[in-house]
Amino acid sequence: MNATDRTPADLLSSALAADPGRPLVTFYDDATGERVELSVATFANWVAKTANLLQGDLGAGPGDRVVLLLPTHWQTAVWLLACASVGAVADVGGDPKTADVVVSGPDSLDAARACRGERVALALRPLGGRFPQVPDGFVDYAVEVPGQGDRFVPFAPVDPEEAALIVAGREFSGAEVVEQARGEFGGRVLSGLSYDTWEGLKAGLYGPLADGGSVVLCRNLDALGEEALAQRIESERVTATRR
Repeated sequence: MNATDRTPADLLSSALAADPGRPLVTFYDDATGERVELSVATFANWVAKTANLLQGDLGAGPGDRVVLLLPTHWQTAVWLLACASVGAVADVGGDPKTADVVVSGPDSLDAARACRGERVALALRPLGGRFPQVPDGFVDYAVEVPGQGDRFVPFAPVDPEEAALIVAGREFSGAEVVEQARGEFGGRVLSGLSYDTWEGLKAGLYGPLADGGSVVLCRNLDALGEEALAQRIESERVTATRR
């Protein structure tokens, strides 16, 4: 992190400049056995493509509200940083009825249909796989994102003092996300916390990004026994845990 970083997107840019090859997000789903590891460079590439989709195809810009009806997942982390890159407000678990864009996982499609704006569906399958059939009224993220550009430039500058994130009813500006993320997660943190709270987002994304660390992000961690968890902590060289 640089002293001049004012938004979450700035944090990612600094991480990319400092060490693009280091691990940033290692994702486990302990209900399916899935494991995905993303370096800073790979994660940033997903963010750039997603931001291009959000700004270009979906027409989102600064101040627009993007409701994320998504579980704790590496693709959710990508969407959070894509929103920050565009200047849109990432509303985690918010009401889709008044959203400009809704982004839904496979288990929340019915609720997402209340959105009168653009709707994006994520299958959340291993390796970013597609839906077997695109849900009616949605675009399939896995179909649309691969063809997007690998570099992103916002149409308008992102104001760090404007709203950037809403979680559990609490609103943060981009500058507040950066400031409150710092100082706790400079190593390698294993987080089993949900993304529906600030504490979960800090441990599972923003803190490691702000402090030059990395995260082992675990979904369905309760399915893992204590012995297996201890083995994961050792094998992943975890320095802090949040459960």
